Amino acid sequence: MSELPRFPEPLHVGRPNIGDRKRLQERIDTALDRRWLSNGPLVLELEETVAALAGTAHCVATCNGTIALQLAARACGIEPGTEAIVPAFTWVATPHALSWIGVTPVFCDVDEETANLSPALVKELIGPATGGILGVHVFGRPCAVDELTDIAAGAGLPLMFDTAHGLGSTYHGRPLGGFGSVEVFSFHATKFINSFEGGALVTDDPGIAARARAMRNFGIGEDGLVQSHGTNAKMGEASAAMGLTSLENIDALIAHNTLNHRRYEQGLDGLPGVSVRRQAPGERANHQYVVIEIDETAAGIHRDRVHEILEHHNVRSRRYFHPGCHRHEPYRSHPGIHAPLPLPHTEGLSERVLSLPTGSVIGAEEISGVCDIIRWAVESTRTIT
Repeated sequence: MSELPRFPEPLHVGRPNIGDRKRLQERIDTALDRRWLSNGPLVLELEETVAALAGTAHCVATCNGTIALQLAARACGIEPGTEAIVPAFTWVATPHALSWIGVTPVFCDVDEETANLSPALVKELIGPATGGILGVHVFGRPCAVDELTDIAAGAGLPLMFDTAHGLGSTYHGRPLGGFGSVEVFSFHATKFINSFEGGALVTDDPGIAARARAMRNFGIGEDGLVQSHGTNAKMGEASAAMGLTSLENIDALIAHNTLNHRRYEQGLDGLPGVSVRRQAPGERANHQYVVIEIDETAAGIHRDRVHEILEHHNVRSRRYFHPGCHRHEPYRSHPGIHAPLPLPHTEGLSERVLSLPTGSVIGAEEISGVCDIIRWAVESTRTIT
């Protein structure tokens, strides 16, 4: 392997998909011609489109996914001073969204195969201060929805899902979005469907939707009167224009991501200690992320060293999610509050997984090069040892 970088320009995880620029500009021009840049018809159209895709009655678009989580929690009645059970293996934005509104995240370990909440451990963590459960469909693979639904119902708790990775994926053939009390999408620029920046919550509960809509707009209800505390979480028309343009291309993007996922599987097949994490069998997956797992004992090399070698060759892989949320502040300083049970699966996964570049700007040539680098890293180390 040459000491010179394999790629002259960096390959990124989550590089934005742009879509049809002409169609995007047409939508933005329409908004400018209307002189209607907020609370406008493009946002309403986006909400209708997302609700139809998720199979839900209601969608409330927001300026980002983090605040959508906060509105969802408030609309579900998860009050400040209570606790919410969340996975430790997720991006820190998930617990931060709760912590910021006065809800204490209590971290739960995950199932190693799915990287999602362990229902058995969720049961163990429910206590008198528990106000809700928040699952995350990590890497777009669905949680154990049925088990978590039964647990939440038995305890009389709202169940929410962070579906930032899951748009377009299914659980038992149904689109993610229609489970629990409410689910939340992210349309951040790094997501395969983006609105520059944005998010949305989807639900079949009209009360949750109405409360979220009011809180999104300073607490103003449909009658025009302020009925509760609120904030400014509205999505602008330009973001909605981008979101609609992106959604028009969703099937093609999923098809391209699926092909990329297969290319990585083929390119890394048989490499000792390296495996491509799979999606749920029999389900539609958006394959927004290609995630490999590196077993140091079998591969002879630690994930972090592979990450460094890829970085040298201009491949910007990501150690999603390292370390686990319980290792970040402010949670690390209060383990008795935030991590009352051991988290061995989170600890193990956070040392083994690595996300690789995919998306519309990544194809067969780039994937072949990335796989060559990983193969060289493993095989050269095994030869030396």
